[in-house]
Amino acid sequence: LRVHSIESFGTHDGPGIRLVIFLQGCKLKCLYCHNPDTIETSGGTEYTVEELVKIALKMKPYFGLKGGVTVSGGEPLLQAKELIPFFKRLKEEEIHTNIDTNGRILNSYAKTLIDEYADLVMLDIKHMTEEGYLALTGVSCKETTFNFAAHREESGKNMWLRYVLIPEITGKPELLHAMGKYFKEYKTIEKIEIQPYHKLGIHKWEALGWEYQLKDARENTPEELDEAAEILKLYFKEVKIN
Repeated sequence: LRVHSIESFGTHDGPGIRLVIFLQGCKLKCLYCHNPDTIETSGGTEYTVEELVKIALKMKPYFGLKGGVTVSGGEPLLQAKELIPFFKRLKEEEIHTNIDTNGRILNSYAKTLIDEYADLVMLDIKHMTEEGYLALTGVSCKETTFNFAAHREESGKNMWLRYVLIPEITGKPELLHAMGKYFKEYKTIEKIEIQPYHKLGIHKWEALGWEYQLKDARENTPEELDEAAEILKLYFKEVKIN
């Protein structure tokens, strides 16, 4: 597995205390990405499955009843084939498994991974319109993400949604209502997490020689976050502001 970085004691990447493994590579280039150095598929450090399992086992005493391992990125499902034996080993060790994904990949390896070995999937919803999705990610066809969500729903296994709230871009009330109405009949969605927009990754863009195009976007006010949460509570069992 090509690993960008590893975070111990993560508390915002799934239930409980978690070992978070960020994989290298992503096919999107989201304008707000705070880890743009994970986008290029080259780079990173190669780890064997057993090396990562060993790290997880050292952390296991801290996981408690809820914690476990989250694999994020980049886009982890680019390495779905290699993740299958890793998650299989984690399940043998009775460690909770979670994938944080943008839902762009649903090939046979990804289906095997999420259907058989992922206890939880955290799915990033980028935008509710095709125009907005393309502007934010640089890639068209937002429906791939919704097809992914439908597949997870059909499996009957747990899913969380995540949504980056950018004032005037993704934070519009009509978009929040549209998302709620789209997913309101889903039974597998345990919660939706609002990710407040921030500019902490700008220096990484500059270090890569890339132009950060959201410099004029502002961060959310507390009132805007509360308003968004109230709208989403109309549709989802649990709403959390990260």
